[in-house]
Amino acid sequence: MSHAYDPERLASPSCPLPAGSDRVTLSHGAGAGASARLFDELLWPRLGSELLGARHDGAVLPVDRGRLAFTTDTFVVSPLFFPGGDIGRLAVHGTLNDLAMCGARPLALSCGLVLEEGLPLATLERIADSLGQAARAAGVPFATGDTKVVERGKGDGLFVNTAGIGAVPDGRDLRPARVQPGDAILVSGSLGCHGAAVLSVREDLGFESEIVSDTENLTGLVEDLLEAVPGAHCLRDPTRGGVGAALHEIAAVAGLEIGLDEAAVPVDEPVAAACELLGLDPLFLACEGRALVFVAESEATRALAALRAHPLGRGAVRLGQVAAGSARVVMQTRMGTRRLLPLPAGEPLPRIC
Repeated sequence: MSHAYDPERLASPSCPLPAGSDRVTLSHGAGAGASARLFDELLWPRLGSELLGARHDGAVLPVDRGRLAFTTDTFVVSPLFFPGGDIGRLAVHGTLNDLAMCGARPLALSCGLVLEEGLPLATLERIADSLGQAARAAGVPFATGDTKVVERGKGDGLFVNTAGIGAVPDGRDLRPARVQPGDAILVSGSLGCHGAAVLSVREDLGFESEIVSDTENLTGLVEDLLEAVPGAHCLRDPTRGGVGAALHEIAAVAGLEIGLDEAAVPVDEPVAAACELLGLDPLFLACEGRALVFVAESEATRALAALRAHPLGRGAVRLGQVAAGSARVVMQTRMGTRRLLPLPAGEPLPRIC
């Protein structure tokens, strides 16, 4: 329906934000006074940095010689809060970890928030606190960002997009195509904790032992690893789809067979119990603070020691080995037999990150 042009109405528009409102309204996304107040009073105290303080359309970063790594991810996890973290902490760690898997040292982050009309401002404050705390703990500033508001019923509360830029030191080359026959496959800790933690609160399962997400920033762990083993071939954080999906992707790119030892797969007892109850495979549950490491056999012992020396890698183990052959993932079972590890047709746990 069209409306007649009314210059008096446009000259003195009414603001749809009620005084003292405690929820997100459409006016918060309109780019006017309510938007400015949302940034100045709620987001800036929690996310502000010198770069963000420029209030420009983007950030200008100094670039030294070398290469840049660039990554972006969008987080739609449900629920927003779970044991061990929330969507804000998860978003920062997820982006920092993607940079770390490229061998990059993080320089700056961006943050895009999609808010649903009606979201309590107290919830937004908690998420913004987590975003800011995680970024400050990593020593990486938010350099730019954006906020949009969508109508009630179209956003499921809150979505977060984070992007990151990092510098890759000369000599580092970490990618699936560098994986070679004979490489040892290591993982920095137990599997499936994040996926099981989110599922436990989403479905109100009430397990006897609380399962806590493994969401962590892996930058320091990776730096220690690469100092000990600078010639590592590939790193990967097994997030959506878990270790199983990550190994299938690497096998496909490298064109090699990946062999796993079932007896070596590290799974905490509460996660194993939850998976048995629900018919899930922990190999395909998301992790948010674990690193898969591919190194030459001659460097496997040194790499494993470097991982275990870091607080986030104390549970590191050797999972298996790469072999020549067709691109596939094969499991050596506890019975001594070999079986193909198929990739599930769909995501067993949607909205996990």
